[in-house]
Amino acid sequence: MPESQKSPLSAIHPLSREFFARDPRHVARQLLGKVLVRANSRSSAPLTARIVEVEAYLGEEDPAAHAAAGRTLRNSVLFGPPGYAYIYFIYGNHYCLNVSCEPEGKAGGVLFRALEPLSGIEQMAKARGIEVRSTGVNSSRVNSKKDWPKLTSGPGRLCEAFGITRARDNGCDLTKPTGSLWIGDDAYRARDILTTPRIGITKAADMPLRYLLGGNPYVSGRKIRTK
Repeated sequence: MPESQKSPLSAIHPLSREFFARDPRHVARQLLGKVLVRANSRSSAPLTARIVEVEAYLGEEDPAAHAAAGRTLRNSVLFGPPGYAYIYFIYGNHYCLNVSCEPEGKAGGVLFRALEPLSGIEQMAKARGIEVRSTGVNSSRVNSKKDWPKLTSGPGRLCEAFGITRARDNGCDLTKPTGSLWIGDDAYRARDILTTPRIGITKAADMPLRYLLGGNPYVSGRKIRTK
């Protein structure tokens, strides 16, 4: 991403609770272009990445949503206040990040599917177990921007890159910039927003609830380009 599209942390303003207290479809579209921030220890610079692909899940009326079976101890974050992280473990090998939507008591959420790294590239690569070198290219190294999708393209990859786990982040307030994980706005405006059916699911798979930036190389799954 061009330097002009990167923002210092001081220029990233946290999203309000009200932003998330809405229909997940509206939240999902407007999350595109926003910035996910991982504030690490004082000895490490924060990680930042732009949100480029998400999916909306509509709560108890959505067969594909974790809330479809009603409130449980596992999915209770989805029924709580809006703007909180809901993390689940899938396929026995990776975590997925979601944010709760709708007013408290009504379930809804948005799944993060892909990010475009802005800062902390080497830290992300280290977390993903990928080597960073200045010369030479192979499948295990991230040496140029064309290799960066290996870091954060896909729900599991982005969670690994940001060190997101259920134990560490489930229930985290994503509107709180003093926390370790939050979402902000740096005035970047997303364009060429495309809508497609959700991917990687079997229930309600035809619902057009996947939102992405057309032509963005970090989008997961089959690449979709604008004309």
